Parts: sequence; structure tokens; C-alpha cells
Amino acid sequence: MTPGIMLVSLLFIGISFIVSLILKGKFTKYSKIPLANGLNGKQIAEKMLRENGIYDVQVTSSQGFLSDHYNPINKTVNLSPDVYNGTSISAAAVAAHECGHAVQHATAYSWLMMRSRLVPIVQVSSNLVNFVLLIGVVLAATGRPGLLLIGIGLMAVTVLFTLITLPVEFDASKRALTWLENTNVTNNTEYPKAKDALKWAAMTYVVAALAAVVTLVQYIMIYLGSRDRN
Repeated sequence: MTPGIMLVSLLFIGISFIVSLILKGKFTKYSKIPLANGLNGKQIAEKMLRENGIYDVQVTSSQGFLSDHYNPINKTVNLSPDVYNGTSISAAAVAAHECGHAVQHATAYSWLMMRSRLVPIVQVSSNLVNFVLLIGVVLAATGRPGLLLIGIGLMAVTVLFTLITLPVEFDASKRALTWLENTNVTNNTEYPKAKDALKWAAMTYVVAALAAVVTLVQYIMIYLGSRDRN
């Protein structure tokens, strides 16, 4: 890894760390504020699924802090214990967001479908990309940039996946917030807090996408520089 890429990586690691701290702080803060209606995350998720005409998705509990996710393969909304059993604003926001992904799946939301098709390719490229780039940079310094170009291609796939994730996550949050507001699951004082929590959750994806794009551009510059020297 070149000094420039290392510096950028450290910069974005620092930014990501700060955003993660803020996110955890927001969710911890809002997890202490109970919903006026007393519904827990499981009940909110099931309610949102039903009201969107989805009856083939199961809501389950999964281990880990903020480990919540929707699995399109077995059609499950997996909520962390604090969300699954929680009756807080944080629990409501997360549960609704994950159900937003289930609604995307049920309606064949184009960005989600595109991301799902990329998953097998990304799994292969992510396993190879670091090794190929490392060797590629070394060879490029000796005037043989071919392998670096292959590494850039592999990295471009993962960057594309990261970029496609942005509209998927933003849309899931939009669906969640619209539903929370329209169904009065959150009242006038609770809704802005749920919106704030999801905004910071989205920021983690934005930072990751920016870091990926900048790093890809730097590798491209290294390749172009090595090619010009030949």
C-alpha cells in the first residue's frame, strides 16, 4: 500500500470511527426513550409487514448490537435483542427500516434486485482484491502494471456494490419513516428522533462509499503513472 493510499485509508477510518460513535450514541440515547404506544420491535415489524401486504416474512431475534438485517434468501427480518424486545424509539426506527428492505424485496425494488445479483460476484472479488492489489502495486513499480489493472477491476466491482447500497439504504429508511409517521406508530415528538437515528445510520454507508471511491481512484492513478513511465 502506497503512503498516499495509507493516509487516505487512515483518514476515512478516523471519520468512520467518529460517525460510528455518534451513531451508537444516538441509538443509546433514543433506546432510553419509550414509545407512548408501548409496542416492541417485533410487534412494530409484524405490523408494518402486514400493512404492506407481506405475510411470508418471519420476524426473528438475532444476536449482537445493531446486527439487525433483512435476509431475502429465507425471507426473515432479523432483529437484535434490544430491538426485538425493545419498546423504544430506537427499536421502532430499526425495526421499521429492516421491514423497509422486506417491502423493497416484495415490490422488486430495482436497486435491491441489482445489488442482490451482484452478491455472488462481490463475494469472489472481495476475497481476492487485497492480495491482487498488493502484488499488482509491487509489479507496477517494476514496470509490469497488468496485475494491478486486474485488481482495479476487482475493486471496481466492490465499489459498485457499495454505491448501489446507498439508494437501497436511503429508500428503506424513507419507507420506514413514511410508515412510522402515517400510521402514528411514533407521535409528533418521537418521529423526529427516529428520523435522526436513521440519518446517522445512513451516514455510515455514505462514509464507506466515499472511502471506497477515493481509494479506487488512487489505485487508478498509480496504474496510469506506472504505464506512463513505460
